[in-house]
Amino acid sequence: MDFSKILEKAKSYEKDMTKFLRDMIAIPSESCDEKGVIHRIKEEMEKVGFDKVEIDPMGNILGTIGKGKHLIAIDAHVDTVGIGDLKNWKFDPYKGMEDEKVIGGRGASDQEGGMASMVYAAKIMKDLGLLDDCTVVMVGSVQEEDCDGLCWQYIINEGKLRPDFVISTEPTDGGIYRGHRGRMEIEIVIKGVSCHGSAPERGDNAIYKAGPILNELQALHPNLKDDAFLGKGSLTVSEIFFTSPSRCAVADGCRISVDRRLTRGETAEYAMDQIRRLSSVKAAEAEVRMYKYERPSWTGLVYPTDCYFPTWVIEEDHPVCQAMMETYSSLFNKKARLDKWTFSTNGVAIMGMHGIPCIGFGPGHEDQAHAPNEITWKEELVTCAALYAAIPGVYARKYAAQMPEHTENIVLR
Repeated sequence: MDFSKILEKAKSYEKDMTKFLRDMIAIPSESCDEKGVIHRIKEEMEKVGFDKVEIDPMGNILGTIGKGKHLIAIDAHVDTVGIGDLKNWKFDPYKGMEDEKVIGGRGASDQEGGMASMVYAAKIMKDLGLLDDCTVVMVGSVQEEDCDGLCWQYIINEGKLRPDFVISTEPTDGGIYRGHRGRMEIEIVIKGVSCHGSAPERGDNAIYKAGPILNELQALHPNLKDDAFLGKGSLTVSEIFFTSPSRCAVADGCRISVDRRLTRGETAEYAMDQIRRLSSVKAAEAEVRMYKYERPSWTGLVYPTDCYFPTWVIEEDHPVCQAMMETYSSLFNKKARLDKWTFSTNGVAIMGMHGIPCIGFGPGHEDQAHAPNEITWKEELVTCAALYAAIPGVYARKYAAQMPEHTENIVLR
């Protein structure tokens, strides 16, 4: 395999990738409203010559090239968060700002840049004949910002797509990422009894009962489990809601939302039981439960799931990780930096739930995600396209034979 030729080809498509990315940025595509950007991606996939392009019932787009026995998937979620306060932006978030080095706008790093690199990696594979007995499916997934991994639960369970491994193109700051903490969304429900506010002793104030719970939740955070690679579990209160007949009444209900990040060894039941055991929760007779996600996709499909997104890690000596590192060093003549994401990705479903090996390499930087003045780097679009194009050949020739027959043993439950 001529790695210098792959790099040369990737560089030759920089302007095409830049234009494509700017086009995607210009189409607002918040979660559950991705129709416009999905159809723009379909147009580009057909233009560069994918063998098959289809949009599934959830609204994910899947572009396929090759007919080999080794199935590889490359994923980019194409939904974005909103823009927040426009006053914090120095440029229009939907105009695709561009200078010599960077492209700016909502979705530049998180995570439409990955899609731009993927599509042109497919073109490079076809141009140079790099598929080497592989079939590669490029996935533009939806609703990730709203409910990470839901798209891949659908793709695996309903679409029956089960690749040898998946590359996530979430931003990796130039490194290869091999996992991250899981997360879950917990609700604590506190009941009270309302009465007239002029005589509060007649009632049972649910907001007051929430006070000690908030204090104990804050105290629990620093005592959560730690892990040498993934780091600490974490906990924060993200929302508080109440019910009351009026502003002149005692509150008869209070609900607390908890954002819980899970390190290795922490499961959903473990995390909820920690909260249930708090003395304040017991005293308030509060209910601790998991949120459920049931929002329709842009196609109208509803695919309910619990808001539990498991921790996952692919080990450094796994054949997929080794294949990625060899591809990287062969292309760029240096050793890859191995690391992890701070945030969560579709890997929670791909590997966390289904045991399919997942590894990350994507254009952009984590600190750009969800921030005003979001940018990505043209140079990284090129390097990522080159690696995506080269990995099938490296994997098929050397590492596919080393893959374990069963991958369920690598799920971190």
